[in-house]
Amino acid sequence: MANSDRVMVGIVGAGFIGHLHAEAFARVPNAEVVAIASPNAARGRALADSFGIPRHFTDYRQLLAMDDLDMITVGVPNDLHAQVCIDAARAGKHVVCEKPLCLTLEDADAIIAAGRAAGVKLMYAEELLFAPKYVRAKGLVDEGALGEVFLVKQSEEHAGPHSPWFWDVRRSGGGVLLDMGCHSIAFCRWVMNNRPVASVYAAMDTFVHGDKTRGEDHALCILTFAGGGIGVCENSWVKGGGVDDRAEIYGSQGNTRADLLRGSSLTTYSDVGYGYAVEKAETTVGWTFTMYEESWNYGFPQEMQHFVDCVQRDEPPLVTAEDGRAVLEIIYAAYLSAGTGKAVDLPLMPIPAVRQPIDLWMRA
Repeated sequence: MANSDRVMVGIVGAGFIGHLHAEAFARVPNAEVVAIASPNAARGRALADSFGIPRHFTDYRQLLAMDDLDMITVGVPNDLHAQVCIDAARAGKHVVCEKPLCLTLEDADAIIAAGRAAGVKLMYAEELLFAPKYVRAKGLVDEGALGEVFLVKQSEEHAGPHSPWFWDVRRSGGGVLLDMGCHSIAFCRWVMNNRPVASVYAAMDTFVHGDKTRGEDHALCILTFAGGGIGVCENSWVKGGGVDDRAEIYGSQGNTRADLLRGSSLTTYSDVGYGYAVEKAETTVGWTFTMYEESWNYGFPQEMQHFVDCVQRDEPPLVTAEDGRAVLEIIYAAYLSAGTGKAVDLPLMPIPAVRQPIDLWMRA
């Protein structure tokens, strides 16, 4: 490492996620963000100025050329993930990649191969595995308080994405299943100790936003785990009022439920609205849930602290590129299932060749 006392970090992407990453790293004492890269120079400069980050570039490859850089985070549109991750690995930089890992299983394999060849850590940014309420729920499972777990449910729903490129399936790769189903699938796998998923059944459609996207705006996905157990993932782009993020875990000797945001919010009524206090809410007029410490409740600072510690101490991360690939394969199976109306067995053999996962649904 360039500095044994701190991990030097670069952030690729200056949009919504880039801002969340910068905010998270501000709470990580053994990390220092030294540069931002964004093709939008004004946005990159604004983010750098907001957090006192000394350098900003319009080309991420200039950032990768920095000698005093140990790790990058990737928070760019989905279709760019693979190339940025591979270039970073080849430059000898550790990588934290936002979900989804990439758009194709072939690209996922190329990312993993590049990381192994370069000897760098490839870390998959799934913040729900660091969200305090969900961490406590997983702790109950691990200590046996619920007995043998047989059912996990996770849902994340809101009124639609925050950036225009999400609506374009050529850039995003899919609709709400690929956008937020990543979280639900990763959570179910984690609670089930990453046991293999044996089969996937999914149903989805475009119910409301057909004027904006060819992607699905509500999806239901059922996972059957090898050795027993079910995961239920429900995700929506059509639910107003801000983010709704919940989980339920059922075992032979107990159950637990977690509402990620509602228990840490104010209930607010306003005739005029009040800025950006509610993530993903189209309007803050009327009754809303005003979040307090939203980033911490979602686990972003804790997640980045973990990844920084893994780099500094040379320890294996909780979530890896291999986990990102496993989630992506399940998403492939879900789109294929929704297209055929049948459950799909895993592993996928042969692996369908597509440009983006949603093609498996749209073809059918």
